[in-house]
Amino acid sequence: MEENNFGEPLLLKKQYYENCPGCKVDKAKELKTDVTFRNLFNIWMVVLCSSLPISSLFPYLYFMVRDFNIAKREEDISAYAGYIGSSFMLGRSLTSILWGLIADRYGRKPVAFLGIISVIIFNTLFGLSTSFWMAVITRFFLGCLNGLLGPMKAYCSEIFREEKQALGLSTFSAAWGMGLIIGPSLGGYLAQPTLKYPNLFPKDSFWDKYPYFLPSISISIFAFVAVIVCIWLPETLHNHPLSNESSNDAEALENGSKEKVREKIIQKDENLFLNWPLMSSIIVYCIFSLYDIAYQEVFSLWAVSPRRLGGLNFSTDDVGNVLAISGIGLIVFQLSVYPSLERTFGPIRFARISGVLSIPLLQSYPFIAMLSGITLYLVINIASLLKNLLSVTVITGLFLMQNRAVEQHQRGAANGISMTGMSIFKAIGPAGGGAILAWSQKRMHASFLPGTHMVFFVLNVAGGLTVLLMFTPFLSVKKKTPSEQLH
Repeated sequence: MEENNFGEPLLLKKQYYENCPGCKVDKAKELKTDVTFRNLFNIWMVVLCSSLPISSLFPYLYFMVRDFNIAKREEDISAYAGYIGSSFMLGRSLTSILWGLIADRYGRKPVAFLGIISVIIFNTLFGLSTSFWMAVITRFFLGCLNGLLGPMKAYCSEIFREEKQALGLSTFSAAWGMGLIIGPSLGGYLAQPTLKYPNLFPKDSFWDKYPYFLPSISISIFAFVAVIVCIWLPETLHNHPLSNESSNDAEALENGSKEKVREKIIQKDENLFLNWPLMSSIIVYCIFSLYDIAYQEVFSLWAVSPRRLGGLNFSTDDVGNVLAISGIGLIVFQLSVYPSLERTFGPIRFARISGVLSIPLLQSYPFIAMLSGITLYLVINIASLLKNLLSVTVITGLFLMQNRAVEQHQRGAANGISMTGMSIFKAIGPAGGGAILAWSQKRMHASFLPGTHMVFFVLNVAGGLTVLLMFTPFLSVKKKTPSEQLH
């Protein structure tokens, strides 16, 4: 394969390989033509497709478990719902590192393509579930085969130059957060269509036999569109031998930096588990992920619970409305406000502030349940919007730390480790959140933290621990070497 400079020897220092997708991406970054609507749209579609199924079931999961007739008491429904929610994360925890290694070996694009295909197949089958175990198994396999989020995090930091990585990862976080919010809103609007839209979906029809199929097939159709979009997804991995080594070493020699050559050689064989800036950010991310997914499940189950159990007695439509409003606000914030605030405060300081503000906000939820009418709808919408904005700020800051802590040739594996740890903790989250909510609803008249005060207090313990760990000496930021600071 021949090398060439694409006709810009005075502008470009690096040597590029013709027909190498990674070199084409590097060339675009050096020419500052990397920030395009197409690149942002590609990220948006792929990540949104992957995140939509994760929590789309939460608004109707209570009713789905009830229809399975597996819970002996109403208070036990939340616990069974937690097991179904956890099965997805359990599956993903078993395969995330493998998908990261595959992405480092064969590219980010093939992993993204296969992950979206798994959404089409297993999310559709989940909507056809007629038993508790069928629901658990289809969600488990969906998690096992949907390994694209880790490689896509790496992709977002590779497709843009360093000063624009915040934009790329905020787009990832916005799509991720939007999926976790719009997904449940779709579930809320489209579940049980024969009850909500009897003129379009008559009783005793297919839709009455499978009342939770419509939200699933809607997401699967969107995933089919994302598969088509994925065809034009630029690959960031180099396909020529020793591409990273030759380009990095050549650049270092050109700048007269023997130190940088030595640093790159060390980085090639770096043990990721000994990279403390990476591992510390992953640990914090895992704990926060447990807190975040538990909140997502608890919020939906709490909202549809009856008033006598401390809930809001919302319908699935009501939950969908709240989450849709939060999703719209999240999009605006991540794409227009977050990048400038990140430059002002820095990703970690901004994440710390957001984590602290989340604590009193979340503990106010049981008091919000005492409201009624239009006041309740107004206040819960504001609270949900703020809570989701604060959460996605923390997640984006940790994403930036993780991807800046490693070089490209290890980024897929690093994000695979991150996704594995996160998935293990998120597997605990729904089951734990559902169980604690069920327990708290059995102690409505306790003297200490009665009813739902307890479940939101437990969530805040996890959130408070995350905030503490975001400070030094635990959380470590990778420092630039002297040779890197010159560039």
